[in-house]
Amino acid sequence: MSDDNDEEIGFDAAIPDSLLPYDSWIEDAYRTVMLRALELVGREGLPEGHHFYITYLTNWPGVELPARLRAQYPHEITIVLQHQFWDLKVDEASRTVSVGLSFGGVGSTLVIPIDAITAFADPHIRLALRFTPPELASEDEEPDGAEAPDAAPADTEARAEESSSQVVSLAAFRKKGPSQG
Repeated sequence: MSDDNDEEIGFDAAIPDSLLPYDSWIEDAYRTVMLRALELVGREGLPEGHHFYITYLTNWPGVELPARLRAQYPHEITIVLQHQFWDLKVDEASRTVSVGLSFGGVGSTLVIPIDAITAFADPHIRLALRFTPPELASEDEEPDGAEAPDAAPADTEARAEESSSQVVSLAAFRKKGPSQG
């Protein structure tokens, strides 16, 4: 198509405001994509090459994580699901994701409300999704740092160095096999 045709159709015009909540519907659809991926991996394991970064607000109501991690990551954490995790489950009734991970050699089960998740990425296919947490019932309950991170989660390690968000890499806890020497 030429630029002349674009102008005739109106592609260079600003998108008008809509009374339909398209942004919200699109975000809900992306959350559904994330949840389907987590459900599949919880049942069947990660396909070769895939791994997930999940960034979430640690101070969101209903988040369950060890006190020492909450102290270390008072606002936000990015976890990596790659080699060693267990019991990955999506509970749509309670709107939570739970997963077992080791931190410093100590196994822990994390419970993450779906609304606390601000980013999901599968770097293997360059998929990066960002989410805006819904508003809480009152301002008194609003968690600190409830804004989504500025960078795409695929750049999580670089973002962690630039901001207060930090990456918890599970690479140090991987068991080395004979071929990984």
